[in-house]
Amino acid sequence: MSNLQAADYITVSMARLIKDGERVFHGVASPMPAVAVQLAKKLHAKRAVYLSIPGGVDAEPSSFSSYSSADPVLREGSVSDFPLSDIFDLSARGALDVAFLSGAQIDGYGCLNLSAIGPFDKPKVRLPGGAGSAALLPTVKRGILWKTNHDKRGFVEKLDVITAAGNTEYVITPLGIFKRSEEDQRLRLYCVFPNSSVEEITENTGFVVEKHEEFEEFSPITEEELQLLELVDQKGTRYSEFK
Repeated sequence: MSNLQAADYITVSMARLIKDGERVFHGVASPMPAVAVQLAKKLHAKRAVYLSIPGGVDAEPSSFSSYSSADPVLREGSVSDFPLSDIFDLSARGALDVAFLSGAQIDGYGCLNLSAIGPFDKPKVRLPGGAGSAALLPTVKRGILWKTNHDKRGFVEKLDVITAAGNTEYVITPLGIFKRSEEDQRLRLYCVFPNSSVEEITENTGFVVEKHEEFEEFSPITEEELQLLELVDQKGTRYSEFK
């Protein structure tokens, strides 16, 4: 399986982090988390509950035909309706287990910037804003963040603007996975993907990289995981995040 790509490692890692029975939600334009939820439900988390922006509960899309996380196909097979506004209420009540989110910048504590690059009043780049991140990251039980690139512009010691902060547990990148340390709440390196190294991650991260106390070797993607991944995502929608 030497032809595996970053999207495969990220998507499988996301799926592995979903626990059986958890209520799981992902943000806007999120093909990899959408695929990861379906993969997890076919593997070890059959009783996980999938909540999505279109408002379906436990949908089973026949395919991922577009790159929009608001596509009606994501409602296929839903057992019930659950509007987006109720998801924020669910999280505020402490009943949302996992939210997959992302940002332009992530700092060493797992805080997000989706607002602006540079001074907020005179930014170099005006970003789209936090949407639901500012409400979800402080209230969800486990925030799992991801980025499709790994460089010092995206992983910084200090955010230009703090859009969202709170319960980040993991951060997944094309090079590996960070996990928040219980000791000081900072992100520490949890594992490295086969296509990278500790040295490469260190060189491309703007905050100090230290190994997590639970640091482990990345478990190779299994044949079963790969076969089910191809079954769930027959059109390779997960790769769209890298185009």
